[in-house]
Amino acid sequence: MKHRFEVLDIFRGLFASLVFIFHLAPFSDTPILNNQFIENCDMFVDFFFVLSGFVIAYSYQFLSDGPQLKLFLTKRIYRVYPLHLVMLLAFVGMEIAKNLLSPYIQVNNLVNPANNIYTFFSSLFLLNSTPFPGVADVSWNIPSWSISAEMIAYIVFGTLVVFIHSSGQFARKNVFYALVIIISLAGLWQVSTNFQINYSFNYGFLRGIMGFFTGVTCFNLFDNTHQTLRTWPPVIFSIAEVITLSLIILCIYEGQIMKPWGAVFEILFFACIYTFSFEKGIVSTGLKSIRLFHQLGKYSYSIYMTHALMISLFNVLFIRLLKFQPQDYSYLVILNFALIYFVSAWTYKNIEMRFQYKSKRKPAQEEVGK
Repeated sequence: MKHRFEVLDIFRGLFASLVFIFHLAPFSDTPILNNQFIENCDMFVDFFFVLSGFVIAYSYQFLSDGPQLKLFLTKRIYRVYPLHLVMLLAFVGMEIAKNLLSPYIQVNNLVNPANNIYTFFSSLFLLNSTPFPGVADVSWNIPSWSISAEMIAYIVFGTLVVFIHSSGQFARKNVFYALVIIISLAGLWQVSTNFQINYSFNYGFLRGIMGFFTGVTCFNLFDNTHQTLRTWPPVIFSIAEVITLSLIILCIYEGQIMKPWGAVFEILFFACIYTFSFEKGIVSTGLKSIRLFHQLGKYSYSIYMTHALMISLFNVLFIRLLKFQPQDYSYLVILNFALIYFVSAWTYKNIEMRFQYKSKRKPAQEEVGK
């Protein structure tokens, strides 16, 4: 199996776009954005964790020693950190600009207590998904907490895989992965005494680890069953695709009821990723036929990392300076997303791809995951 999971990549782009709309909704006043479904789209972040575990397990489950672990972590840092750093510095620049311009124009929320020197360094070192005394909210580039959680999951995964190989336990790897999931869920239970998982700046790293290893076990199931299941007729996959997507949409819509049972989303995303990894159903065929969706998948990491800044700048221009109203986001959302799309296309080419890890022996191939 040496192929790109195209449909899963498309879902990453679509769900990153929904996270953008989730963060835009508080600034708008339109039923198109302010509704029960959109207000719970933050749960799609867990899809990213599960999918990341899936694609990383596809490529890196045979790490066996320290040098391989070092190379794995080096590649992951090159993949996610440059854009994270650029966006962090962009937010620092915006905070400086706000203070310089405040004597001349009205600046709302001139002082954001979450954006301070303390949280700058926690973001800089990707520790902003772990609990720190005095930190009470997400800070700087809001989505970056999940990049912190993902990096921590990489470290846990790589270290565990090396241990599994060095101790001769590869046949029992899924037992170890399941144990990590249970420990992470137990840690979150200790925090909230329920199955809620939507943490970010505080215990988001546990959420990330749990989702990541859910994805790892999902890939192992796929790896062990895909040859047999690929012979099944497409209609079975079509039914499974419709059912899994419908359940996800329903649970997101009923998010206020489902969030205390947030671990259910891990199960749903497991089922969704497993089903669509075969790419044999009618929904998969339809998604793959739309070129824009492929582009969204390609730019998904950039969309995810740039959208908070673009929303802020868009609000300054259209709401504060041009005096558009929050209701106008019923159509301004299209313009805002178009701006994010083209900015993301630029950052993908000039930051993501420029700074990705390059082997000294041969050019590195573009990766599926973040």
